[in-house]
Amino acid sequence: MIEFNSSIITTFTFYLFIILSIGFIAWRKTQTTQDYYLGGRKLSPVVAAFSAGASDVSGWVMLGLPGFAYLSGFEASWLAFGLCIGVALNWFFCARRLRLYSFALDDAVTIPVYLQRRFADSSLWLKSIAAIFILLFFLFYIGSGLIGGAKLFESVFGMSYHSALLIGAGVIVVYTLFGGFLAVSWTDVFQGLLMTLALVLTPLMVMSLLDAPGFIATIDSINPELLDPTTDNQGQPLSLIATISLLGWGLGYFGQPHILARFKAIASDKLILHAAAIGISWSIVIYTFSMLIGLAGVAYLDNPLEDSEKVFLVLTSLIYHPLVAGILLSAILAAIMSTVDSQLLVCSSALTEDLYPLFRKKALTTSQHLKLNRIAVTGIAMLSVVIASDPDSKVLDVVAYAWGGLGAALGPTILLSLYWKRMTKQGALAGIIVGGLTVIIWKEISGGIFELYELVPGFFFSLLAIIVISLLSKEPGHQVVEKFAKIETQLKH
Repeated sequence: MIEFNSSIITTFTFYLFIILSIGFIAWRKTQTTQDYYLGGRKLSPVVAAFSAGASDVSGWVMLGLPGFAYLSGFEASWLAFGLCIGVALNWFFCARRLRLYSFALDDAVTIPVYLQRRFADSSLWLKSIAAIFILLFFLFYIGSGLIGGAKLFESVFGMSYHSALLIGAGVIVVYTLFGGFLAVSWTDVFQGLLMTLALVLTPLMVMSLLDAPGFIATIDSINPELLDPTTDNQGQPLSLIATISLLGWGLGYFGQPHILARFKAIASDKLILHAAAIGISWSIVIYTFSMLIGLAGVAYLDNPLEDSEKVFLVLTSLIYHPLVAGILLSAILAAIMSTVDSQLLVCSSALTEDLYPLFRKKALTTSQHLKLNRIAVTGIAMLSVVIASDPDSKVLDVVAYAWGGLGAALGPTILLSLYWKRMTKQGALAGIIVGGLTVIIWKEISGGIFELYELVPGFFFSLLAIIVISLLSKEPGHQVVEKFAKIETQLKH
């Protein structure tokens, strides 16, 4: 446990004051549901890029990935490389098209509504099934963030895991509840910068204390296998299944609604290239230094950690003055909050925008709509607290399941919907169901090929289902084809 210190308390309190103040200002500017979910589509390239990145890199990048690198060394570089490639492909292949398509389709705010309008699905099955899978996997994703927050408060303040869990969840809900998308996006910029500072500064500080050659020599003396990316930490050659599993994480980006929302919210499609350059560069820095923190723990810490996911917490408390440590430890809370708040908004929209209208046809007023959204945020957070209640849970394990489920269920459907005019609503529905169910079933089987990360087979089975079912079903109606052609014309200008 990190030593209890008044400087750390002061820093945390000041950080929370800043975040809640931003939430209050954004609350004053939130007048409509479009403001609440997409900030009125007015994000600048810098805000959009940092918000997309910060909503991606949750506590697992501050806790889970360093913990994995602490145990496995440069084996983690395959995971970091896969994620960087995924970020780049998502910006290049999805961002501009999704911004134009979602706006052209009667300003579709959520992913399920976008899919329903893209394929003119009057039955609403497509929208409903997409919303259900989003809710299912996001409950686990939000739970993983709350696990990270609980570990942070537990280590810093010495409180019980369950008390820490409730306090962390409460803080996140309060500013998400009132500020909506604007609060989330604005705080993401602040939190993204804070995360960058913490991740970059810590391994560089350890290297300066040991000197760079000494840093490598120390790791080599402890376990030289950690420096070889082609072997595991036992010196055994890294299997093809393990390598593909780690690289396969990058496939998940195409199906993450909380990241895709930033593409839809940017002020103009002409700003995408600028935002992409910022977002990709930032991700490379974040993933590289996150991995280096794990290696810094190997080099600097005398005794092995019982919980590898606390390597950043322990390093920070040892090498910095308490006031500086408090600032950098706030970065973990920043990483967690910047993702969980985004995911709460997506889950809230899935309930109130996609599922609720199926059961109540009467239109709601704007104030009623916003009230319902905020009730949904609170309820979803409470369910996620239940999922996160096991103190032995690992952040990276829970994230892997949720990330894989969303990537496989939604990724291929969204990607092909932006490029293939022959794709049908039946194909889209088949892709979502096949991808989501593959992840759920694959996770429950072990041994042999089933050691492959469930996202990889889920993604490609979904892709295959979309293509086969689309070709077997009736071609899309002329209205769908004409609208597709119109948007394609816009893309050329």
